[in-house]
Amino acid sequence: MGRKVPPGLAQRGKIWWIQKTVGDQRIRKSTGSGDLVEAEKYLHHLIEEHRKASVYGIRPDRSFREAATRYLKESTKSSLPREALVIEELVARFIGDLPLRSIHVGRLQPFIAARRAKGNKNRTINYGLQVVRHILNLAANEWIDEHGLTWLEHAPKIRLLREDDKREPYPLSWDEQERLFSFLPQHLRQMALFTVNTGSRDQEVCNLRWEWEIDVPALNTSVFIVPKHRVKNREDRLVVLNRVAKALIEEVRGIHSDYVFSYRGKRLQRMRSHGWLTACAQAGLSHVRVHDLKHTFGRRLRAAGVSFEDRQVYRPVENRGGWRLKSAAPMS
Repeated sequence: MGRKVPPGLAQRGKIWWIQKTVGDQRIRKSTGSGDLVEAEKYLHHLIEEHRKASVYGIRPDRSFREAATRYLKESTKSSLPREALVIEELVARFIGDLPLRSIHVGRLQPFIAARRAKGNKNRTINYGLQVVRHILNLAANEWIDEHGLTWLEHAPKIRLLREDDKREPYPLSWDEQERLFSFLPQHLRQMALFTVNTGSRDQEVCNLRWEWEIDVPALNTSVFIVPKHRVKNREDRLVVLNRVAKALIEEVRGIHSDYVFSYRGKRLQRMRSHGWLTACAQAGLSHVRVHDLKHTFGRRLRAAGVSFEDRQVYRPVENRGGWRLKSAAPMS
């Protein structure tokens, strides 16, 4: 005679599922096991956790995996795809199954060591630490469970690494720009030329959409307004086109219905690609990053006498000296 199935368990295929109401809480979840004895133990564990929480105010143990899953479902941040990659690594290799209450900076040392072994700078490592800290703060301050308790009693202090190994910006000279651009594939050359003439960030260029373009008939040109959810400082960004940028826009107009810059009918996720790295190596500029194009733009504004305050909001206009290409050759 087989083992009697206790109330609250039901089998779906080979897996036992919990279908039970405890107090005023309905529990509907998989036990993750096809073994009835194990499923029954898990059911009793959940019932006991509910009793401790409702009677004594003792929080159930929740794993970082559970918290990360909730965060990824609820967050609307524009940086979520990048954060998801970091979270995936943290969950799979380091702290996924740890209870939230046991996570602290010591538990994150293997993650830090692994990132350093890959050659990551402290700023990149800090990005992952900030993601963990943000999730723990949400668990301690905002996420309330069915018992009226936060997921975590208090968030641990996770101190970030000193960013004393930061790489200094490397603005390009005119000769270096001309040499690099001559090796770039056409689609990357267009994007790089737009970046160095507008000071836009990599993701602003990759995500630039035709629907953000606004005609300015009085000046016989147009501007782009990048919405704040696509801008790092969360403010709408006005991009005014100088002569070179305006010519570029006309060059790519009609290639893609939605995105200004594309490659083989698709939007590029980022400019730093095999084509970019290969071109940098061929030009003898392997140390140059995409973000250095923005620094190049900034240095040329300084050379043109634009003040620091104005550079924070400045966008190039026609006939402004000091930052235009010497010739339109790199556009070809």
